[in-house]
Amino acid sequence: MVSKMISSKFQVTSFRGYLISFFLTSLIFSLFYMSAFFKTFNNVTTLWSSKPLVIPEPSYPVRFAYLISASKGDVVKLKRTVLALYHPGNYYLIHMDSEASEEEHSEIAEFVPSYDVFEQMENVWVVDKPNLVTYRGPTMLSATLHAMSILLRKASEWDWFINLSASDYPLVTQDDLILAFSDLPRDLNFVQHSSNLGWKVNKRANPVMIDPGLYSLNKSEIMWADKQRPVPTAFKLYTGSAWTVLSRSFAEYCIVGWENLPRTLLMYYTNFVSSPEGYFQTVICNSEEYRNTTVNHDLHYIAWDYPPKQHPRLLGFRDYRKMILSHRPFARKFKQDHGVLDRIDRDLLSRQNGEFTTGGWCYKRDNSTESCSGLQREKFGLLRPGTGARRLRSLLRKTLYTDDFETRQCK
Repeated sequence: MVSKMISSKFQVTSFRGYLISFFLTSLIFSLFYMSAFFKTFNNVTTLWSSKPLVIPEPSYPVRFAYLISASKGDVVKLKRTVLALYHPGNYYLIHMDSEASEEEHSEIAEFVPSYDVFEQMENVWVVDKPNLVTYRGPTMLSATLHAMSILLRKASEWDWFINLSASDYPLVTQDDLILAFSDLPRDLNFVQHSSNLGWKVNKRANPVMIDPGLYSLNKSEIMWADKQRPVPTAFKLYTGSAWTVLSRSFAEYCIVGWENLPRTLLMYYTNFVSSPEGYFQTVICNSEEYRNTTVNHDLHYIAWDYPPKQHPRLLGFRDYRKMILSHRPFARKFKQDHGVLDRIDRDLLSRQNGEFTTGGWCYKRDNSTESCSGLQREKFGLLRPGTGARRLRSLLRKTLYTDDFETRQCK
């Protein structure tokens, strides 16, 4: 009996001890949890009050990376072209030929930081070590490849590379261009090309030339070798326009060159007259991966004399209507500050000389005297396309969605 009482008392004591231990443990965990909760709450409250949420800026459907080349005496034209082309969603690299004077290089170097939006967006650069460019030599091609490599490294988000000169000018706003290209496959390459070299076989393919600009500090004419070379059999030659719109993927292919084709052709075109009019055409049309991405168009309005001369003729008022009806986004060549540029500014770009082209990011009401001179942050990411987008979309539809589109690719 006594043993049963002791056992019963022991059980009660054990049960009470268990309850006490349970409550103490629960209390400790509750205090610990509440302490952690308030500590976390305090941290969140402090974070919220000292660092407001950062809302990411809206992006654009597509982005372009521009190379704008200029030479001696082109400073005024270059500045005007850059301002007409500028958009905060794009990237711009300026190459001023090393033949230009120190004053011209200094003026361009001071031009970029003179605009707050350039400094704010950090999307306009000047080539620090410019190339010496020889007319008809491969040094322009070298400068273009150099620019592509810089833009690939400095800007991670762009879809197409566009090479222009200071003598080019846009016929549409960048909002128009962005919207028109937003529906296109990102691998398309606008490269005007043909395998029918004609007279170029004897005048460009067969002769062997050397460009002193590749090794000399002073510009001089290209030099000719005594012997000629036959047309290649390892690859097929193509020719076309030096003005292109290249996809980022193809640009990487030309620069990185995971196949040897781009390097092989670069060495061949080192001794080829006017190599920018054949290099990209020959690379893309001899590449199994990219030959079916070509669009046989350079998106430029260019007027030639008949019969054609060495250079296209300068555009003027008599070409204005034809430029618009061509639905092309770019035109060349223009004389410095020609009156037709003022008309393009007024009628097509809604800008005044010295200002940016009006767009969703920098918009002014009709008949307003307010200048489009800086980024309106609340409007960044907005597009305000105009009639230029409709014209360009019409051109792209006619070019891309035709029955003979494939038959015009690398034939």
